[in-house]
Amino acid sequence: MFHAKYQAILFAFFMAFFMSFLMSAIISFFNVGLPDDFFMIWMKAWFMAFIVAFPIVVFVAPAVRKLVGRLIKVE
Repeated sequence: MFHAKYQAILFAFFMAFFMSFLMSAIISFFNVGLPDDFFMIWMKAWFMAFIVAFPIVVFVAPAVRKLVGRLIKVE
């Protein structure tokens, strides 16, 4: 198990991993359909998407948390 201080980076890693994985599959399907090499097209798209998504999530997540905090009414 990981120490609690790694929570933000682990969250960013898994959020980027799953979102880029699923979105690249959907977008690849819409762009090329289901050719014989779909899996390779998808994996290439996913790899490139993940490389971009992970640092974006790391840097954007704090701003999103702050925004959500401002939108939530605490009673």
